[in-house]
Amino acid sequence: MLVIVLENAPPRLRGRLAIWLLEIRAGVYIGTYNRKIRDYLWQQVEEGLEDGNAVMAWQAATEAGFDFVTLGANRRMPVEFDGAKLVSFLPPPASQEPAAE
Repeated sequence: MLVIVLENAPPRLRGRLAIWLLEIRAGVYIGTYNRKIRDYLWQQVEEGLEDGNAVMAWQAATEAGFDFVTLGANRRMPVEFDGAKLVSFLPPPASQEPAAE
């Protein structure tokens, strides 16, 4: 199983992915492909993403049973911890913090 999620992606990239994958929600694509096709699709994402962000997850022989990569600015960043890939959250930008009264 392969899942790609796009945010703020240009329509031409979304259309290109829709040729290969099923778009089950806006910006959420799924399919079942081998590594060669997965790498090709991620290359398409890298070339066409512009200012958006993306994550791709797939079934893999890891403790969790999957692996993933990310691209673009996002508060969620992958980190390795004792051989497991986890997600770390960056603090929100100063403009999003609630104002103190």
